[in-house]
Amino acid sequence: MSYPEVLLWQRLRGSPLGIKWRHQHPVGQDYVADFYCASAKLVVEIDGEVHSAEGAPQRDQYRDDYMRSRGLTVVRIPAREILGGADATASAILRLAEAERPLHHRAARGGPPPQQAGEDQ
Repeated sequence: MSYPEVLLWQRLRGSPLGIKWRHQHPVGQDYVADFYCASAKLVVEIDGEVHSAEGAPQRDQYRDDYMRSRGLTVVRIPAREILGGADATASAILRLAEAERPLHHRAARGGPPPQQAGEDQ
């Protein structure tokens, strides 16, 4: 793990705000997301210097397109942004994850079915 990833992971692990995160989560057979939130279908990629090397932006775009084709939202964050303010960056990521999560959740198994309009209560 790079130092910016360590800083971010320290702030995301432990499910802050009830949002669970995975680090180094596989996406398909060929890719691994730096950070992944399943409930929000959110991938967070940390871009260090290697992402500005020759050919890297094209590979990153192809990778992002692949992840988006799987219904995921991809956010790229420069490593220097985390180094300049890890708490603020983590807060922004958590706000984004909250916004991306669906507002409804599956009903617990075994509960009564929802009542239809006009049924006795």
